[in-house]
Amino acid sequence: MKKYDVIIVGAGVSGLLAALTLSKHGKKVLVLEKRQHLGGNCNSYMVDGYQVDTGAHAITHLTEGPLKRLMDNYFDFLPVFEDYGNYYIRTENALVKVPSNLKDFVTFDVLPRKDRVLLSQTLTKALTLSSFGIDLSDKSVYDFLPKGLSKETYDFVDTISACLSGRSMKETSAQRVLSGSSFVRDSITQEQFDAMIGRLEPQKRQSTESILASILPSHLHASLQARMTKVTQPFTSLERLATNEVNYSQGYPRKGLKALLNAILYSLPETVEIKKECEVKSILIQDEKVSGVEADEIYVSDLVIYTGFATELPRLIKDLPREYIENLEGIVHSKSLTIWLGLERELPEFNYTGSEIWFKDFAYWAMPISNYDPSLAPKDKQLIGFSFVIDENKSEEKELKKAYEMIFRAHPDLEKHIEMQHEQIMIPEKAAVTINGKFADIRTPVKNLYIAGTDTDKRSMGITRASYSIIELLKILNEDGNLH
Repeated sequence: MKKYDVIIVGAGVSGLLAALTLSKHGKKVLVLEKRQHLGGNCNSYMVDGYQVDTGAHAITHLTEGPLKRLMDNYFDFLPVFEDYGNYYIRTENALVKVPSNLKDFVTFDVLPRKDRVLLSQTLTKALTLSSFGIDLSDKSVYDFLPKGLSKETYDFVDTISACLSGRSMKETSAQRVLSGSSFVRDSITQEQFDAMIGRLEPQKRQSTESILASILPSHLHASLQARMTKVTQPFTSLERLATNEVNYSQGYPRKGLKALLNAILYSLPETVEIKKECEVKSILIQDEKVSGVEADEIYVSDLVIYTGFATELPRLIKDLPREYIENLEGIVHSKSLTIWLGLERELPEFNYTGSEIWFKDFAYWAMPISNYDPSLAPKDKQLIGFSFVIDENKSEEKELKKAYEMIFRAHPDLEKHIEMQHEQIMIPEKAAVTINGKFADIRTPVKNLYIAGTDTDKRSMGITRASYSIIELLKILNEDGNLH
């Protein structure tokens, strides 16, 4: 019977990042994935000549964030990041940049002037409290808002909340909006990372950094590369009231989301074995310690990392403590719909890089991703993804119909230019950041069984949140003597 240093359950981006990092720490790794495809929500595929991603994505915190830290220390191959561009609000008559500081709010005439003043005062109050160390995670955005705002402004705030958490402003924490808007930034310096993983010689970087130094200048969009390599004097949160940019250090991978997935896969050493279409049926425990997993056969290891939905863990392990199960049952999920439209030609109304937000009635977030890389669409054509948060209590057919109606309301002439349409319904995060929603701990009640993924960390979202989770996992494994 073959024994591995570590078994990883799940080959989404969290599982693959766990495999990459742990293998680079000298471990022999087995990854078991129940599906045919790797990467989970971090992937791309072809539909009628167009390359669609699994949902619309912006990769955030590329200057000092967790993915940057993992790329610096573990990747042998690096994706090419294009500068993300700007966030816009789409109205019936205009395309307006999303305000990201007080100066922007003054001229943001999408909302009534009185509401803009009140929102500016509210933002200043929230940021002041946060800068003095007061945690706003248990206070909803709705409760933080002043009374007497117009319906249009409530719709706007509700949409921003949904974009950042997948839930309404009554469920989204004020802290999530501050961090998601880049007013509060959770940076991870190389020195902090070295300390987290117990590196004895922080000044001595791994060999991948020399690869990074040689590749970055030619592989990154110039303006984004400047921000990723430039050492800037840190601003306090309050200073960002005047200077903040919501698109700070964000990018989109050239060649689509699969370019990031491929960079991870190409960086995996030979000590990583991946089995696809191999579903784990149970996690095995012996003497109160993890001993392996049962899938198509029994695989043995004294260390198991589970990266599936934490809410599914009680199905794989018998006799977990009741209190622990109840916490997992408190994890909140959101459901999203992404509609990909392939257009017969490039339309002037989508002549931008970045994304647009429609906040009236049934909100969407849209990205014309072929503007970053024309190869994602056939020559002289255009590919746009429209993402919606949908009500899990309503039928998907009705939500889909309503979504198309809203797209054509925002873009009345769009329908006649469509030559490809493709829909995706998925759970974008394994846990939504809400006031009462729970998150799983990386440590479990079973010794040497750990959880990693977007349901173990509240910071950011998507790939960035998965990267935060992996860094926390490495830190905890080091503390427990299971990393080196």
